Amino acid sequence: MKVVFLLGSKVDQDHAAKMVDLIEPFGVETEVYVASAHKVPELVMDIVNDYDGKDEEIVYITCAGRSNGLSGVVGAISKNPVIACPPFKDKADYLVNIHSSTMYPSNTPAMVVVDPQNAAHAALRILGLVNKDLQKKVEQHIQDVKDAF
Repeated sequence: MKVVFLLGSKVDQDHAAKMVDLIEPFGVETEVYVASAHKVPELVMDIVNDYDGKDEEIVYITCAGRSNGLSGVVGAISKNPVIACPPFKDKADYLVNIHSSTMYPSNTPAMVVVDPQNAAHAALRILGLVNKDLQKKVEQHIQDVKDAF
């Protein structure tokens, strides 16, 4: 059971770190790779094909800005769920990144979750469907949030 992060650039590492820090305390492994779909598509394909060939539950979280081809490429070639969580610096950057993350061709499914915390929790809930221990941890987290309110 693992969340695999694919980043379009090294500048996306801080964005991914927010999610890694939230996921790992739930006992879920993470792996982070920098692999641009535009500059090194072969590397993206190698990483995804390697993970998809394993008998392991995987959720991909892709972090890419500007022209987010990464999420669509991973969605097109992987049998596993893909969550696109584009980074952004300001409103103008947000608009570019959100548009490039929601306009994929048919048969390239990637869910878009803008907030890193919500993207991490979405990945945990997806993995919780096949791991009851994780699902119980997620349920406890939900209760903790309610109790703190």
